[in-house]
Amino acid sequence: MKHLIVSSLLVMFFLTPSLALMNISDSHPLDGSVGTQSIHVNAFRGMVYIRDNNVLSEWYGVLDYKNALLVAKLYSKMACVLAKMDQVAFPTLDDIKKALDHQALKHYPPTRGLTYTVLTSRVKNLAQYGMAIKDMCREVPTYFAQQQKEGTALAINPDSCFEVQLLSFMGLSICGEIPGL
Repeated sequence: MKHLIVSSLLVMFFLTPSLALMNISDSHPLDGSVGTQSIHVNAFRGMVYIRDNNVLSEWYGVLDYKNALLVAKLYSKMACVLAKMDQVAFPTLDDIKKALDHQALKHYPPTRGLTYTVLTSRVKNLAQYGMAIKDMCREVPTYFAQQQKEGTALAINPDSCFEVQLLSFMGLSICGEIPGL
């Protein structure tokens, strides 16, 4: 009996910290925004879930680090946008976890901006990108987007861009007309 109790305590002692690292969540107001942003990190699955309920630009997003995918559901456009994630330009899972833990939030580099252009091709089979993406975009059309190379001039109406902010250190612009809208 004594060995069973000691074994149970050891399992609890070593397993509890590892479980705590798997799921980290935070919700905070964004500067200059009318709403809050909730972020949930599941390090075990390599996923970051973002919910921004800004009344002017509400969106929900998933960063899938294992498959290098970014998906954003833009409520005002009633569409999802799926793109390959440039993992060099995006903050790492550790960066996001540290920011959520409020460890040196102010020491991150200034906002980096990436621009994605919505393509006319529509995603036909969401299941191939995983259940999180399939469930998120199930009820709206989903389009591919392509990251624009830094320094290239866009021949796109800037008014067609949807701005997305990830914490305080990354901004994304999703530009272009979504077909059918």
